[in-house]
Amino acid sequence: MPRTVALPSQYARLIDASAALPPVRTGVVHPCDALSLTGALDAAARGIIVPVLIGPAAKITATAQDAGLSLTGIEIIDAPHSHAAAATAVALARAGKVAALMKGALHTDELMDAAVDSAAGLRTERRMSHIYVLDVPTYPKPLLITDAAINVDPDLSAKRDIVQNAIDLAHALGVPLPKVAILAAVETVNPRMISTLHAAALCKMADRGQITGGLLDGPLAFDNAISSESATAKGIVSQVAGDADILVAPDLESGNMMAKQLIYLAGAQAAGLVMGASVPIILTSRADNSWARLASCALARLVIG
Repeated sequence: MPRTVALPSQYARLIDASAALPPVRTGVVHPCDALSLTGALDAAARGIIVPVLIGPAAKITATAQDAGLSLTGIEIIDAPHSHAAAATAVALARAGKVAALMKGALHTDELMDAAVDSAAGLRTERRMSHIYVLDVPTYPKPLLITDAAINVDPDLSAKRDIVQNAIDLAHALGVPLPKVAILAAVETVNPRMISTLHAAALCKMADRGQITGGLLDGPLAFDNAISSESATAKGIVSQVAGDADILVAPDLESGNMMAKQLIYLAGAQAAGLVMGASVPIILTSRADNSWARLASCALARLVIG
């Protein structure tokens, strides 16, 4: 049964938004610790997913017993170790036997290496990227941050896909025209700072229809992307500045630090999803609590519709 304690607001909102949709058959990859297994089973109890547990069957069963969890009625596909579990899960997704994947107790690289494999993976015409969906107590609406988990130093072509993936997720969340801030350290184009050149190029790509469904501006520094007072003080006239829905980081390091600072210092609630693959990938951190895992499952459910 689902837990009776109240969900935090962000997580409750996401789960409620997906409540009318059918549960998603989801390959849960190597759920061999209590937290990842509990997250999957909680999501199943709430009707968000139909989990298919993929990994060492004996270890999954022992984990459930140790945590006091029931696996009655839950499908388990035996795989000898985490690498094999990732490969099996991706094969199931390619065959249409699961509609989403969920990371369990394995490294992100293990799952994503299988997903991006050129021959047997889940590639589409678009680069895969991770998007955080954050509820920051001091910000009036959900804030999406990308990419903080997959693309280390994306070039302009990769950033185009990163932006489009985030826009598509914002649409699934019910934001019809998300405001996208392309971040840099400054808000003016500086030829010595590649992030500012990328930002300007991305905005022009949106003007030419190479990015659709969002309203872009950049380069914008973090402060004037999320603070109208800062934008006004700096004389920035923009429909995005001070009211961004999506923050696009210059690289993985800055995106990861920005998201983690908001989570650990500002008390933000976070969920996350990988977009751009042929199925959504629920890429939770090993440090994420069960509520974050529930909300990330709800994100996948909203994307699939």
